[in-house]
Order: sequence, then C-alpha cells, then structure tokens
Amino acid sequence: MKILLSCACLAVLIALAPCQKACARVFVLNTFDVYPYSTPKGTGTLDLIIKEAFRRIGQQVKIVWLPSKRAVINADQGIDDGDFVRVKGLEKVYHHLVMVPEMLCRFEFSAFVKDPSIRISGRESLKAYNVGIPRGSQILENTVTKVRSLTKVNDQNALFELLINGRIDVAVYDRRQGYGLMKACGITGIRAAGPVLLRSDMYIYLNRRYAGYVPRLAAAIRQMKQDGTFRRIMEAGPL
Repeated sequence: MKILLSCACLAVLIALAPCQKACARVFVLNTFDVYPYSTPKGTGTLDLIIKEAFRRIGQQVKIVWLPSKRAVINADQGIDDGDFVRVKGLEKVYHHLVMVPEMLCRFEFSAFVKDPSIRISGRESLKAYNVGIPRGSQILENTVTKVRSLTKVNDQNALFELLINGRIDVAVYDRRQGYGLMKACGITGIRAAGPVLLRSDMYIYLNRRYAGYVPRLAAAIRQMKQDGTFRRIMEAGPL
C-alpha cells in the first residue's frame, strides 16, 4: 500500500511539473520612464533588468508605458500589478503598494532650460522661474514648490514641448532620461543647467496582493548585482 501511495504521489508531481512553467503569472508593470531606462520595445536597461529578475523567480513580466500619475494609480488600485521606478516611501500615499527593497537606479533631477541666460545654482534658484514637472512624480511634487509658477504635465514629451515653446522657463527631470529623450526626439537647444538639484534612489513597487513575491524579487535583483549581470546590462545600454 505504501509503495502504491508513493507511486501515486510521484505521478501527481510529475504531472504537475510541466504546469509550473506554464502557470507562471505574467505581471503587468507600469512605467513612465523613457530611454535609456525603458523603450517601446521593452529593451531599455531597466526593462531588461526587471525581466531577468522576474525570470529568476519563475515569473514573466510585461512592461506598459503610462503617464506617471495613471501608472501609479493603476498599480495602487490593482488594475495593473506594479509600477517602476519610484521613490522610497510611496506606500505612505498609495497604501496598496509594497516596495521591493533593492534599488534599481539613482535619479539625478536637474533643471533643463532653453534660455541661455538662465542660471541655476540650486533649488532656491527656481523661485524666479515658471517651472514644469511630470504629474505624479511624488518626490518632485513634494520638493519643487517655491517657484513663480508650477505646471504639472502627464508625460515627458509634453514637459519638453512646454519648454521648447517658452511656456515654462525650466523643466525639472532626471538628467539621464532628459538627454535620452532629447536624443531620441532630435531635440536641440536645451541643456541641463547648474548642479543636480536632487538625487533619489528608485525602486519597483508591487500591488500588496503580490507582497509574497517582494522578498524573492529583491533577492533576485541583489543576486544580479553580485554576479555582475546588473552592471553588464547597465553598461551595455538599451538594445
């Protein structure tokens, strides 16, 4: 009887084995990032890092571009499964999100200007200007406040269009992505003025119903840093 029972259990395990891969969930993660971190084809540096991290925990991921505010709201409401990249502490505002506690990258927010006469020496310098930021960027909404006027836009393209058209004097945005966007769109005549205004470590967030995946995903990203995969992808750049 014991032999028959053991054989039966073994048969069940064998039957279920192919299903483990087939039943892997396809997570939908939103992002408002642009080149070089994310691309429409999903070949940006963070696209590739996130896909590899999910692969290492036996899951798949689909990356969707959305405006910053909509991206985080969809993740918080469970319409989609998560969002990247976001600052630490976002769960204090969006209570259904859980941070994956392993840094993906560090943003360097800078003042992009068109007018060559504009001089920026720090955040205090912004108070004399009409400034634009992406809507839904929690860190910028909390820190870029003492300005002549503040315009919030839904995406990066609109932000730089306002700057090009002279409707704002300064666009505050991550330096690396700003130059990446300018290169991709053929934008000239804009520069990052002055020193970096603000640096912030950035993370993945998952909807809390997937909180069980958070430690495994953090461990996978950490392992990628230790075995050199993370650095190789970042240094190689988008495919």
